[in-house]
Amino acid sequence: MVTTHFREDYIENIRMSEDQVLESMKSCIRCHQEEWSDWLAGGHSATYQAILLNTSQNSTEQLSFDCLRCHGMFFDGSIEDLVEPMDISGPWRLKDSLRMDHPVIPCMTCHQMHSPGIPAIRPDYSLPVLMEYKRLPENSSLALYSRPEKMYFHVSVLPAPGIYFQDTIVKVSEDPRQRLCMQCHAPQANHQSGSSDDRTPRGVHAGLSCLSCHISHDNDTRSSCKLCHPVLSNCGLDVEKMNTSFADSTSANNIHFVSCADCHEKK
Repeated sequence: MVTTHFREDYIENIRMSEDQVLESMKSCIRCHQEEWSDWLAGGHSATYQAILLNTSQNSTEQLSFDCLRCHGMFFDGSIEDLVEPMDISGPWRLKDSLRMDHPVIPCMTCHQMHSPGIPAIRPDYSLPVLMEYKRLPENSSLALYSRPEKMYFHVSVLPAPGIYFQDTIVKVSEDPRQRLCMQCHAPQANHQSGSSDDRTPRGVHAGLSCLSCHISHDNDTRSSCKLCHPVLSNCGLDVEKMNTSFADSTSANNIHFVSCADCHEKK
């Protein structure tokens, strides 16, 4: 960097290797201890070992280049450079054992280090009632790092795919943060709700943002019902004890797609 500065031989598109990204995480953690602790306790802290050596997944669906789109987007190589053998028989192993505990979704997957924004200004203290109305939008570092393009796309420009339940379009939240979730938690090519990794709410929760229920870094939802519902719902039932996956992971009524008729026998 010093050499290029004095030579004035500027590089417009500087890209970090995966090892540099992981090294930079140490700086994130020094200030953002709480966020790091939450991230570590949630599913997004998964490692190469947990994701790419998952026996039940690998024996059902063969690993492919698209796995790295969401799991390992900073890895500078192909899936063949990471795992062998490339089949559904196994046993599988990482070619580089030092990557076993490396996170596949580090901080900079969703956070752009240098992002565009609006400079902050002080409010007019003489008119406190107008502070909220004149408040400028907060600068957001949320952006998706795209492995194919090797660049970031801010949440404001990310597309929201149309989601359908059979032939009916599902109402999708306009929360731009949800578009970030949907890049990985996406439906199959037919855009059918609940297909592949899609978790877009429909039914009674249609239109809610992912962040209405999920805490951003650890994805915890244990307090989510209380954020909107009283102890008893309008129909007199305790929503946290209904037959949904919120209370029972084996329930057939997934909390993302639950409808009134799923819990009420009288339909």
